[in-house]
Amino acid sequence: MKFFAQSFSYDDPWSIVTLAFFLRYPNPYASHVISCDVVSRSVTPSGSLLTRRLILKRGAMPRWFPRGIVSRAETWVIEESEVDPVGRTVRCKTSNLDHVKIMQVEETVTFRSTPEGKTLQHTEARILSGFGWGLTKRIEAHGLNKFKANLQRSREGVSLIVQLLRQSRMPMALGNAEETAILFTSPGPTRREPTPAEPKIGTDDTHGIPRAQNSWSRLKAWLRPPSRTE
Repeated sequence: MKFFAQSFSYDDPWSIVTLAFFLRYPNPYASHVISCDVVSRSVTPSGSLLTRRLILKRGAMPRWFPRGIVSRAETWVIEESEVDPVGRTVRCKTSNLDHVKIMQVEETVTFRSTPEGKTLQHTEARILSGFGWGLTKRIEAHGLNKFKANLQRSREGVSLIVQLLRQSRMPMALGNAEETAILFTSPGPTRREPTPAEPKIGTDDTHGIPRAQNSWSRLKAWLRPPSRTE
């Protein structure tokens, strides 16, 4: 079993970072995320918002892994979160639902508001393999390395959405429980590739990320459903 823990500080306030976290799919850093759907959502008597989402991710098996064991390199992930607008805290737990014998990854992320008005993100992960065949430790080490790389890209994706939210006219704050529930009522769009008739997001030459100028309008164009022909 492998354990991992890391903290990261955003300069932006908790309200906008939290909103960006829930709106992070789709983004250019998460091309492996195929879909993200809300399964359930409710408000507790104390005013916290509980959400359960089902996420489908695409992956790739390492070359050294035995062939024929995994028929498809995709996995369903369950995400369970709690937004506490009073304590200004978000707790989110994710875990994969299939391929658990090969590798089970459980991730816990917490966002807290700091006295300086910034946002502290603390991430913990537990990676466990029961595959055997002398590959258990190798699989766990591979999973840990992939998790570290994906965590960095996840932060970059959230930071991009934060930037886009600043440029847009979308609500920035999470206030009382009723306002919080309204903000998260929409499950958000499912990721898809743009059609040839649609403009694509402009990218730089090194990282394939949207240019800051007009990036919000480009992302909206990327997400816009294709026009129907009669």
